[in-house]
Amino acid sequence: MTARPLQPQPAPLPATLPPDPAANSPARLIALYRLIVLIRRAEERLITMFADGEVPGFIHLSIGQEAVSAGVMSALGPRDTIASTHRGHGHAIAKGLPLDGFFAELLARDEGLCRGRGGSMHVADMSVGMLGANGIVGAGLSIALGSALAHRRLGRREGAVAFFGDGALAEGLVHECMNLAALWRLPLLFVCENNGWSEFLPSSKQIAFTLADLAGAYGLPHTLVDGNDVAAVADAAAEVVAGVRGGGPAVLECMTTRVRGHFEGDAQKYRDAADLDGLGARDPLRIAEAQLAKAGIAAAELDEVRAEVEARIEAAVAAARAGTDPDFAAARADVYSPMEAV
Repeated sequence: MTARPLQPQPAPLPATLPPDPAANSPARLIALYRLIVLIRRAEERLITMFADGEVPGFIHLSIGQEAVSAGVMSALGPRDTIASTHRGHGHAIAKGLPLDGFFAELLARDEGLCRGRGGSMHVADMSVGMLGANGIVGAGLSIALGSALAHRRLGRREGAVAFFGDGALAEGLVHECMNLAALWRLPLLFVCENNGWSEFLPSSKQIAFTLADLAGAYGLPHTLVDGNDVAAVADAAAEVVAGVRGGGPAVLECMTTRVRGHFEGDAQKYRDAADLDGLGARDPLRIAEAQLAKAGIAAAELDEVRAEVEARIEAAVAAARAGTDPDFAAARADVYSPMEAV
């Protein structure tokens, strides 16, 4: 069968959300700060719930990387699509997943966004363009590539975002997806959360090239940003996303920090003590708070933000705990096709 040719590319389109003309306005900084606090406190709550046995399976936390999720998502619209990673709670929350459904999913409740069947590493919500987290390293790249192709073929103005860590650079799928995105000029943004680690080893011991060089090999523009500075990420994402919508794929590399272990419960004995001791100085929340103080925002206003976030999380956790366990027969019906008597 002859393959169908790609449809002609539509004319360049403007970004759905143009960059804020008052890029560093106090209101914008507070909105970004509220989001990174929400992600941080949600995951800190999950630490306790996981330790208490309320969260089944494994969880991989994005504490220290909240600025990437909040900053990138600030440049996207509700119909833009994203594919996440095993460390995807921040992406999910920042993309707008309902907090009640998010916690219910992680507690394996029937009221969860995937009826409790996806859990931490496979939470998804198509209604907000969240195509799902993924337990396989780098697997979200091809999902985002397919979504970008769909946007292009259907003439939409939206684009797709593929999140991945620097550890995924050793996967062949990264190269394949960059090649196809460049070849077909797809509206796909590759966002690398470069935290310096690939599971239990520094990524420098596994990767023999830089992401900038790799992007250059495929003719993709590469932007490097401080991934712990949420305002800087938001500014860079607004510019890069606008270019992706109108001109094809690009790479945004966010240099960030992994605070917790590869998975929750990982003691990180392989990590240098001095590195762990210096994590506070690179905390996205501290950086944002310093920027807000410089902008004249009173500490009392930040206290109000934190109190509001706490109330939202408490309500979502209470709703999730009050949820119902999934029905086994209904879950099985979605996996196996019924057999008809011959």
